[in-house]
Amino acid sequence: MTVRPIRLFGDPVLRSRTDRVVHFDASLRALVDDLLDTVQVPGRAGVAANQIGVGLAVFSYNIDGDLGYIINPQLVEVRGDAEPVDEGCLSVPGLAYPRRRHPWARVEGVDLDGNAVAVEGEGLLAQALQHETDHLEGRVYVEGLEPELKREAMRAIRTADWFQRP
Repeated sequence: MTVRPIRLFGDPVLRSRTDRVVHFDASLRALVDDLLDTVQVPGRAGVAANQIGVGLAVFSYNIDGDLGYIINPQLVEVRGDAEPVDEGCLSVPGLAYPRRRHPWARVEGVDLDGNAVAVEGEGLLAQALQHETDHLEGRVYVEGLEPELKREAMRAIRTADWFQRP
């Protein structure tokens, strides 16, 4: 079991859009294994590859005992009006803010064998699907906060003991 360390806000890898996976090989299998191990730490709902320092479009999720991963995910559908839900992030530890998310989401991608897969759901799963696909696009959740909350979050980040300026 390999639980990889999480990269923290300020690390350039979190601001970079990930590359699509084109090589389905042993190194990809090892990455997926590490993502699955890393997301199983209690209190975690999802981990994107760039959060562990790998610039590939892959994420894992662990919602209510539903453990999985998706390669080259695309957020293809959301339903319902976006509403504020409390959201945090492993890359922004100890902070949570209300972030507008759709109550239902569907992501499509592939598995380790290149077979098409889809993950869809509501509530926390929908939130995680939106959150993790944002990560793969190089966006951290605080960027989508309402302006006053974003200012508050950035102040809190800059004064957090874990924050290191790039």
